[in-house]
Amino acid sequence: MPTGSMPGVTTLSDDSDVLSSRVGSGGEVCVLAISWSAEEPWRVGEIAMAPPVGQSEVLGRGEGELGETRVRFAQQRPGVACIPGLPLEGAALSRRQLVLTSKEDGVLVERVGRCELRVNGVRSEAALVRPGDTLYLRRQLLLLCTRRAAFIPRGRFLPPSAWGAFGEPDSYGILGESPATWHLREQLAFVAESAKHVLLLGATGTGKELAARAIHAMSSRAGNPFLARNAATLPLGLIDAELFGNCRNYPNAGMAERPGLMGLVDGGTLFLDEIGELPVEQQAHLLRVLDSGGEYQRLGDAATRRSDFRLLGATNRNPSALKHDLAARLTSVVELSPLASRREDIPLLARHLLLAAARESPNVAGRFVGHDAAGRPFGRFAAGFIDCTLRQELPNNTRQLEALLWKAMSESPQSEVTPPGDWGREVASAPSGAPQSGSSRPTSPEPSADQIRDALGAVGGSVGKAASILGLANRFALYRLMKRYGIGDKTSE
Repeated sequence: MPTGSMPGVTTLSDDSDVLSSRVGSGGEVCVLAISWSAEEPWRVGEIAMAPPVGQSEVLGRGEGELGETRVRFAQQRPGVACIPGLPLEGAALSRRQLVLTSKEDGVLVERVGRCELRVNGVRSEAALVRPGDTLYLRRQLLLLCTRRAAFIPRGRFLPPSAWGAFGEPDSYGILGESPATWHLREQLAFVAESAKHVLLLGATGTGKELAARAIHAMSSRAGNPFLARNAATLPLGLIDAELFGNCRNYPNAGMAERPGLMGLVDGGTLFLDEIGELPVEQQAHLLRVLDSGGEYQRLGDAATRRSDFRLLGATNRNPSALKHDLAARLTSVVELSPLASRREDIPLLARHLLLAAARESPNVAGRFVGHDAAGRPFGRFAAGFIDCTLRQELPNNTRQLEALLWKAMSESPQSEVTPPGDWGREVASAPSGAPQSGSSRPTSPEPSADQIRDALGAVGGSVGKAASILGLANRFALYRLMKRYGIGDKTSE
C-alpha cells in the first residue's frame, strides 16, 4: 500500500478547476467506488469520477494508448480534489475492458474486454448504470455507482492529525471515507468544543455511542469519567435513585447509600442511550440538573448538590417524542446517517468488522484474514458477499452488517467469506431492471418510444444491448415494445 502523500490528489489551491466540467447540480458527481479488488484490496474506497455528459472514458489495466482518456481512481479526502491516480492492476483485466459514456440519467457501460461483466448480479454486455447499481468484473473488481460531493471541504475543527490512514478508523474510531462520514466527523469535533448538552439522532446501529465517546475524547472533559447507560434499562421504580443517588436506608430500609450517576460523572460526560424511553415525569426531573448550576438532590437528602457534567442523549425516535423542555436543553443536535445513504462505506466497515472478529476470535475468523506484501491485514471476502451487502436493505445498519458477517463466516466452507445461504442468491438472481434489494433507486417504468430510440442509437442499433440498458429482461421484450410503438427493426445483433 502506498505511504506518504496520496497518489492522484491535489489540493484545491493547486487545481480548483480540475473537476469543474464534471460537477452536476448541487456540486455532486456520479462516481464509481472500488468496493472489492482481487489484487489490490488496499484500494477499496477509492473513487473515479464519471466523465462529463456525452463523453467517454476507457477502464482497463495499466496505462492506456497515447491520447486515450482513461478511468483513473484516487482517494478523496477533505480539502483535496481527485485527479487521475494510479492505474489499475489485475492480470485478467484487459487494457481496454469497459467503455464508460456519461448520459443525463446515468453512465452507459459497455464491455469491450475479455473479463465478464455483471451489473447487479446479471451478466451484461452493455447497461445504463445509475446510483445504487453494482458492476462486477469477474474475479477482478467490484464497483459501486453512486453520487457524492465533488469536493469534501476541509474542516475547521478536526485536525488532519486525527484523520488516520485512508480506509482506516480515525483517532476516535469513526470509519468511512464518504462525504457523509466526513461531515459527521466535523460535526462531532464542533460540538466537542462546546459545553452544551447534545442530542444524537440516528437509527439503530448507526454508531451513536461511538459518536458520544468521540465527542468526550475530543472535549476538555476527556480526562474525566465517561459513563454510558441505556435509559430503557433503568428500573422503573428506581430511576431517580439511579440518576441522583439516595441516602442510606432510603427509600427502603437496608438500601445502601449510592452517589447516583450525577455524583459519579461530576466533571465528565454522561451518555444516556435511548433517552426517549424515559417516562415523561422522569424527563422532567432532569431539567434542573441540566441547567447551568447542575443542582440536584439525592433521594432522602435535604441538602442540594451540584454536578458539573455534560449530557449526551441519544434516541432513534423523532425528537418530538421528548418532553419539549428537555429537548430544549439538548442544544446541539447531531444526526447520524444510515448506511443506505453512504453505501460506499460498507466494504470498509465489513473489513473492519472482520479484522476485529479475527482479533477477538482467531480460531473462528482468523482463516478469513490475509496479509499483503507489507504485512498489513485484509479481509478475504468473496466479491459476491460485498456485492450483496451493497444491494441489501440494512435497516439495523452496522449491527445488521455484523450479524450477516458472522452468519456468512459460519457457512463459508473455505478461507473466503461467501454470501450466507439464500441471502446472496436472492439478490444475485434478480433480473436486470427488477427492483434490487438495497438499491438506492426505484424500479424503472416501462420505457417510452423516445427512450427506446435513444438507447438503440447509443449502442449502434444493437437490440440486445439496448434491452440491457433499458432494464428489460431480454431482447425479445424490447422487440415487443418496438412493435407496439411502430419502431422499425433496422438494427443488428
